Amino acid sequence: MVLGILGNSLVLIVKIVCKYHFQCIHWLPLLSLTLSDLSCSVLIISGSLLAMLTGGQISPWCEVVSLFKFTFMTSSIGSISILCVQRLMDIHSTGSCLSVIMALACFAYWLFGVVFGLVPVVYDWIKYDSAEMLCAVFWENSYSDMLIYIVCAFSICIFLPFLLMLLCSLLSAAGYGKGCSNSDDLSSVTPLLVAFYLLCYTPFALSELILLGRLDLSPSPEWLRTLSSLMAYLDCGLNPILYCTNQDFRQALLALLWTSRKLSLPEPELTRITRLDM
Repeated sequence: MVLGILGNSLVLIVKIVCKYHFQCIHWLPLLSLTLSDLSCSVLIISGSLLAMLTGGQISPWCEVVSLFKFTFMTSSIGSISILCVQRLMDIHSTGSCLSVIMALACFAYWLFGVVFGLVPVVYDWIKYDSAEMLCAVFWENSYSDMLIYIVCAFSICIFLPFLLMLLCSLLSAAGYGKGCSNSDDLSSVTPLLVAFYLLCYTPFALSELILLGRLDLSPSPEWLRTLSSLMAYLDCGLNPILYCTNQDFRQALLALLWTSRKLSLPEPELTRITRLDM
């Protein structure tokens, strides 16, 4: 929680204050991802900590946490997939019609997260899960309702951006990307973001797949649900560290932390005076 809050807050400050000291032409999905990670660290991870200390979560905070959890998860994978597309096609985040489409796509994934997060709240499928350490969706009545919801949510919010991430990553690795050769831009960390996101959210995907295979609606094993939460929280704290693998961004961050190092060029100093006789 501390790593996610401090790390993502510093990333936002550097992106705003020191934006002229490093190159970031695909800044919009990176900004969306950072906001999602910061919000998850402030609301979801802290909510889990509070639930562990108090023995659970009560309504309406229980429903709010469940809604936010799905919103931030959807927005983060959507932001990374849009970043992959922008980097592959070399679409800048400002200055073109395609940039407007990319901005609308980022907003759409936030909206999808809200919509699919509201469905369990409206149908009262939410209750506290001590294994996940926060409120989650539990199915007690209809397997068909669960199947329809998970298939729709995964197809739109998870599977589609996953395919975009995978396809763009493969094309970039093969050298087809127009903007993939620019190692100075902050988007050069995209392969690391994709790799660690897939690693951290694999337990969550496995737990949902296990749930789909159980006709008695019994949840996945407790250890897997706990691991899925911990790995998802870990991803929020790892992303700021991944940004720092970019040299220019790392230098801007260090210059911001240690004010004795100036970001701008040093002022010229007078070293010699030449007298001209008229």
